[in-house]
Amino acid sequence: MPDAVAETGNGGDRRELAVSICRDVGHAQIEHRENIVVRERSRRPAEWDKYLLGSVLFLCLLIGGGTASGLYTETLIEIAAIVAAAVILSRPAQQAIPRAILWLLALVVAVFCFQLMPLPATLLEGLRPGVLLADPWLDGATPWRFVSVGVGRTIECMLYFIAAAAFFLGVLRLRAEQVHGLLPFFFMGVICNGLAAAIQYSLSDTVAIEGLLPFTINAGLFANQNHFSALLFVSIPFVVYYGLFRGHLLSGALGLVTLLLLLLAAGSRAGILIGLAITAISVVFLSARSKVGGYGILAVFIGLSIYTIGAWAKIDVKVVDPEFGRAEFARTTIEGIEQNWATGVGFGSFQKVYQIYEKGSMIFKSYVNHAHNDYLELVLEGGAPVALLMVAYAVLLSASSFRIRGEPLQKAAFLSISFLLVHSLVDYPLRTAALAMTFAYLNAIVFHSGFANRLNQRNEMARASRHDDDNLLVPVRASASPR
Repeated sequence: MPDAVAETGNGGDRRELAVSICRDVGHAQIEHRENIVVRERSRRPAEWDKYLLGSVLFLCLLIGGGTASGLYTETLIEIAAIVAAAVILSRPAQQAIPRAILWLLALVVAVFCFQLMPLPATLLEGLRPGVLLADPWLDGATPWRFVSVGVGRTIECMLYFIAAAAFFLGVLRLRAEQVHGLLPFFFMGVICNGLAAAIQYSLSDTVAIEGLLPFTINAGLFANQNHFSALLFVSIPFVVYYGLFRGHLLSGALGLVTLLLLLLAAGSRAGILIGLAITAISVVFLSARSKVGGYGILAVFIGLSIYTIGAWAKIDVKVVDPEFGRAEFARTTIEGIEQNWATGVGFGSFQKVYQIYEKGSMIFKSYVNHAHNDYLELVLEGGAPVALLMVAYAVLLSASSFRIRGEPLQKAAFLSISFLLVHSLVDYPLRTAALAMTFAYLNAIVFHSGFANRLNQRNEMARASRHDDDNLLVPVRASASPR
């Protein structure tokens, strides 16, 4: 009996020892897993830079709808964009920035510096009329002249461009998934503008909000209904993208209908026509690689046909171009370009120079603040150098269209850029901070190299998978048996 008791006791000790060992092993495994998770989290890149730039983009869409110069809201946006981009650009590079883009931005800054550099007045003689040369009438006046006839406005425009360019470069330095992660910030800004417009239009057709921002809000959170319409139609390709590729077909359809109705309510003729065109092209252009069947596309086009009837009724009741309209603005601006084509008159100086070439019969109480054609206005302000830079940008953008065919997000951004540039033929949307930063974000999506690298990796993995499948189908030759 004592021996049996001893054996039982030893068996209990062994069981306790085994339980203790299992417990220790379990704790060790848990600690090992926790260490792995901690290491993975430490290796995972931080996401704060995405939220930083996203907050700047959202801020721009909230308070950047003014068109006047000297607004404190634009100053806040410029400071926020430059500081955020500087923080991101100071970190080690995550993505390479194409050198062609850097050269283009550097040349634009060089044109600004050239306009702000004092030059001998004799160099400008013959390149512009005497009234713009401003010959000195006081004894001892300096013989030096600036290319820009409005140095203060040119400096403002330079800071405006630097802020947008810095934001563009900051987005280019993000990873591809982070660039995609900025879309919710953009959508939040569009939704806030849409809600504000819905409240305005539900109360009256002519609701103006004053005192909230340093400019009068007339549509959404914008001072100009045309620029508000531009934000709406720029959003359409991304709404179509989310509906076709992200599995949000119902919410995408509701968002598309809401955007089109807001475009009708805003009443911008260019916005209505461009919204109609961009919706149709987005559905055709983006649906080629989606999983939505032909019935869904047919339903969209039926809806667009109904929308066209309402759009035509909205446009038909208005005069397309009165005598004091965009055609007269273009004629006067072209006359100014012919006499200042070499150097331009300085960025931001359009309003001052336009009055020199304006016909006396076209002078009314309302004055012309922009040419309503950004290309003509930029050539008048920047001369031949700016015309060449615009051509260079068009070439780079066209070349990018051939390498983005496999990435639907880049295709959506390309469509938005294209129609925003079309809108610039009849308006000046990019001179609004909200649309300028949106334009910078869209260009960052198109020119971002991370999407192409990710697509190449997916293609290589697909080829490797097919290669492995092919190897499984190849019979293995049996080894020779000994005779």
